[in-house]
Amino acid sequence: EEFGYDSKVMWLPDVFGYSWALPQIMKKSGVDYFMTTKISWNTYNEIPFDVFNWRGVDGTEILTSFITTGVEEYYFYTYNGPLEPETVQTAWTNYKGKNRTDEVMMSFGYGDGGGGPAEEQMETAKRLKNFPGLPDSRMGRVDEFFERLDTQEGRTHVWNGELYFELHRGTYTTQAETKWFNRKCEIALHNAELLASQAWLQGKAYPHKTINDSWRRVLTNQFHDILPGSSIKMVYDDTRRDYTESLNEAEAVQEKALSTLLKAYKTDEIVVFNTLSWSRNDVAHLPKLSGSLWDGEDACPTQTVKDINGKSETLAYVSDIPSHGQKSLRLDKSKKSLKSELKVSETSLENRFYKISLDANGEIRSLKDKRAKREVLEKGARGNQLQIFEDLPLQNDAWDIDIFYVDKMQPVKALDSIKVIETGPVRAGVEITRSFGRSKLRQRMFIYADIARIDFETDVDWQESKRMLKVAFPVDIHSDFASYEIQFGAIRRPTHWNTSWDWAKFEVCAQRWADLSEGDYGVSLLNESKYGYDIKDNILRHTLLRSPSAPDRRADLGRQVFTYSLYPHQDDWARAETVQRAAELNVPLISGTGSGKAANSQSSFVSIDKEHVIIDTVKKAEDRDELVVRLYESANRRGKITLSFDRPVKKAFSLNMMEEIEGPLKVSGNKITLDITPYEVVTIGVKV
Repeated sequence: EEFGYDSKVMWLPDVFGYSWALPQIMKKSGVDYFMTTKISWNTYNEIPFDVFNWRGVDGTEILTSFITTGVEEYYFYTYNGPLEPETVQTAWTNYKGKNRTDEVMMSFGYGDGGGGPAEEQMETAKRLKNFPGLPDSRMGRVDEFFERLDTQEGRTHVWNGELYFELHRGTYTTQAETKWFNRKCEIALHNAELLASQAWLQGKAYPHKTINDSWRRVLTNQFHDILPGSSIKMVYDDTRRDYTESLNEAEAVQEKALSTLLKAYKTDEIVVFNTLSWSRNDVAHLPKLSGSLWDGEDACPTQTVKDINGKSETLAYVSDIPSHGQKSLRLDKSKKSLKSELKVSETSLENRFYKISLDANGEIRSLKDKRAKREVLEKGARGNQLQIFEDLPLQNDAWDIDIFYVDKMQPVKALDSIKVIETGPVRAGVEITRSFGRSKLRQRMFIYADIARIDFETDVDWQESKRMLKVAFPVDIHSDFASYEIQFGAIRRPTHWNTSWDWAKFEVCAQRWADLSEGDYGVSLLNESKYGYDIKDNILRHTLLRSPSAPDRRADLGRQVFTYSLYPHQDDWARAETVQRAAELNVPLISGTGSGKAANSQSSFVSIDKEHVIIDTVKKAEDRDELVVRLYESANRRGKITLSFDRPVKKAFSLNMMEEIEGPLKVSGNKITLDITPYEVVTIGVKV
């Protein structure tokens, strides 16, 4: 946009670790090379090479080089770009890629705050050229260095896995509001793109500018010191305004698109929209209704409740809502009572999936899976244990959690009250309140008649400084690894501390879920805006909040509202569809009232025929009148897949992630058929 040039190098000197999904994303975005240096700050282990092919989760490889410039007595490399005789020498001395090439890249200029090359550095560069006793140096371009490196012969090392950063683990959790806003904005913009695309096909203008402006604000705030939580208070005052504006704009786009789509339904119909890519059975949160809802000849289970803020709403369980589609329900003023199969008291909750027993402190003392006929928890252990840890890292308060935090744990057992708050045909729940220090916690634990999730809706007034709150579930599962969601896939990490590489991962990040499974059974722990986990041996633990005092003195103090969910399941996480259950926790059903005269029941805009393939995005192309559909394989499987639309498809093209056409795809009627490989991301252009 600025210089008429596409960069082929991903230049990320100062980022706190790199997802295993990144090589594929880079390659499919036209990026061939990757540079970083932050990984040299690892606390325990040193990456054994500076030049290597980084192999991603799907097998894609990308040529990677570290900058090896050292500074004074520090053990790590720097991204700040000093240019002195010493740094020229250390860049070459530190370089481990000498068996591959006789040149090393060294950047200079003031970084970490900006400024770039200064006049005196330019003069120094001239004087250091051919300076006796130092490596020969010359000015050059980054892309040309990588191109020479790519063509030189020599042994090429391969790093297969994430580039886990053994530092700054606190950034998975710090500044919870920012992480919550980021998640909600991404979901809202996903929904806005999908619904606006459907309205566009009905002749409405697609709001490119509004959507793109909103995305730019969200992406800007994913900068490495904003979203991670390591900025000053003034920054978060600004980002709150940015996020609110983006969220409001996305919801306005959504509402405008819905006003078009709802014209296909009668005025006495409640229409429920599913913006996920599989047929869905879920609970819709509707404005408080009087009367009953009917799905054809069947009454929908409904229940009037109060949300965590005390606002009345109606819950309705709706089955078989089509992929990226909608289903209409008839609203009848007469009431239809449905019997509840749920059992709840102050000491137990039971549905057709689980029988849960609570102890005198409100912790789970037994969780029996009725389908699998087994106890989920470790014998004698308690589930949903809230634990407070002293959180005093040696340095970098907002950034770091240090391994010794485990030495000072205080269980949160004191119970203020426990009471039944809901029972009905949709869900049942108890509310538990606790006090600790100057803080108060209110937790609403829900089970559902027809959903196998156990939700823990949590409202905390947090007033503890330099303390961290975690929740633990000791489960009766035997496995030497746990699985975690990453972008477009999943990764395994050890549950033991056999080596320094293992124990360095004492706190790790995940997107929407983490899972511990043995051969035929497992337990997933889902989140809706929290990213920090630690799973050691058989204990699943999730980091809920922390409260560092620098650089923001009052970071994360005050009220926080969030939900995490337990999902015990038969089989492993992939066959148990943990990906889908976590998405459903995060992406609620959308509803509206019909505004037309026609009677419709349900329809699916676009669907996929394999449950392990997820349609991630549907949008209008940036510069062509066609749809863009992005999907990915989520469970390490391969095969032939078929994408189906609600109308004939004229043409289809394979695209890269920049929406550039790569080749035609096979089309038959309203279907597109193609092959997919494990964890592959596929982008398709569609003319309908």
